[in-house]
Amino acid sequence: MVQSARSRTVLTLYTTADDIQCHRARLVLAAKGVSYERVLVDPAKPPEDLIDLNPYATVPTLVDRDLTLFDASVVCEYIDERYPHPPLMPIDPLSRARLRVAAVRIEKDWLSEVDIIRAGGRPADVARKRLREHLLAALPLFKASKFFLNAEMSLVDCLVAPVIWRLPWLQVDLGREGKSIIDYGERLFHSQGFARSMTDQERAMRQLHEQE
Repeated sequence: MVQSARSRTVLTLYTTADDIQCHRARLVLAAKGVSYERVLVDPAKPPEDLIDLNPYATVPTLVDRDLTLFDASVVCEYIDERYPHPPLMPIDPLSRARLRVAAVRIEKDWLSEVDIIRAGGRPADVARKRLREHLLAALPLFKASKFFLNAEMSLVDCLVAPVIWRLPWLQVDLGREGKSIIDYGERLFHSQGFARSMTDQERAMRQLHEQE
């Protein structure tokens, strides 16, 4: 018997198996070491309890007892504040604002191209080229610090890392120019948190590429 969304007493995340924004939220939860119930959703057929909770039936949707949150940025910032250790945003307002603006640009510039690539067809080839250009243009940001624009892992890394993970699957090759980006990704991919954040489908993205 499926437990009613309204009666859940544990933290619950409604997520798809392979979406970047959902992976982002799962990575934040994993980085915090938070236990939660993962509910996998078919976006084409959202469950009734999700529709009841979220008028848009979008994912990720987070349920914390009587509180329901949607929109990936809202979900991730809530988790960071609700579970303050380890912190995933710097203390000073200037650094926090800089990272938030970076996240907005990534969503608008990078993720829009990912959506086009996933849709397939002729536009996908152009989108691959544009995504590669966006990533290489950001090289100085990858080189400036150990993490993206910050000395410590932040919420922005939880957005960037799922994109880098998917590059071989998306058939986006950064070449030698992108070595700093690939190295950045590998540092995060080998963490326990990243391993815990993934679904079977996301693990298979790299496994299939490595077998080719």
